[in-house]
Amino acid sequence: MNARLLFAAMPLCLLAACATVLPLPRVDTVPDLPRTLHLIESQPGQIEQDRLLVVQREEQLIRWSLFDLFGAPLARQLLSMEDGSWRSDGLLPPNPQARELFAALLFAWTPGSLLESAYPGVWRETGAEASLESRELMQDGVVHWRVEWVDETLTSPPSFTLTLPEGTIWRVLPLE
Repeated sequence: MNARLLFAAMPLCLLAACATVLPLPRVDTVPDLPRTLHLIESQPGQIEQDRLLVVQREEQLIRWSLFDLFGAPLARQLLSMEDGSWRSDGLLPPNPQARELFAALLFAWTPGSLLESAYPGVWRETGAEASLESRELMQDGVVHWRVEWVDETLTSPPSFTLTLPEGTIWRVLPLE
């Protein structure tokens, strides 16, 4: 009997996961676009995966296109900066992990001078090491995203890592 209830509840849990509200900036802080990034995804116990991300601005929309190294699309999303709504771009199914990555990139790209107006009261700067600067976005008192920059004298433009809630680490390397 418990298995039947569990099976019946699974679709509701999946819908609830899709409806999770991601932290987005309260003001438009998106810097120079378009941007093309080489991303390296690391998950505990799995082989690293290389990805390509193209981010473009189209008036009040930001188009996010994530591809594997063969050019196959993994996620295509549009973000409205007017109301913070996401929608699919094309025929790909919703990809909540990609949306989480895209929202975390917005946090990482927000200039330090705009952090308090963009994410009031939910972020903090960390990192005391000379070669490492970092910031965190908090939700319900726990770290939701962590951004760590590599020493800017080593790479230009700077690369950084994003740590997401489920333990996925993304190395973000800008492409010229």
